[in-house]
Amino acid sequence: MQDKKTPYHWYVIYTKPQCEQKAHDKLSQIGVEAYCPVYTEMRQWSDRKKKLRTPYFKSYVFVKLREQDRKLVFAVPYVVRYLHWLGRPAIIRDKEMEELRNFLEDNELHDHQITHLQPGDKVSFKKGALKDQPAVIAKVGKKKLQLVLPALGYKVVAKISDVTDKNSASH
Repeated sequence: MQDKKTPYHWYVIYTKPQCEQKAHDKLSQIGVEAYCPVYTEMRQWSDRKKKLRTPYFKSYVFVKLREQDRKLVFAVPYVVRYLHWLGRPAIIRDKEMEELRNFLEDNELHDHQITHLQPGDKVSFKKGALKDQPAVIAKVGKKKLQLVLPALGYKVVAKISDVTDKNSASH
């Protein structure tokens, strides 16, 4: 017979790719407390825009259970394994989980939008000699963009942080 006074701990499980929300739902159905924080992002395809719920942590779901109940999560087909630290399943302190939840559930975060810059997008400079100068993205790098300035007939390279996306800006 299991001891009901055994403490519950937060663990991190690793899921199959893009199965975080499915794993969360199935874990909840079998009685496991699960947490999979998500945000809403607008994705644009060539023919439509769509709001998607995207997990903050790719392939991870947090679960709260007792040590002896850890095998329960493997009843869910989307669960791969536990995240380990020093050879043992990593335990997250209750205070850390509370701080994480408070940070991610802050109302100000729900209003953000993730923008994926692509060649052909229209942007403008935020500051400097080219402030408000319209440009079109020719190439996207990790931290820099190659831009075409149609009005001036030039190509320039700029830091991503120096431009404003005209498609998502509210002008």
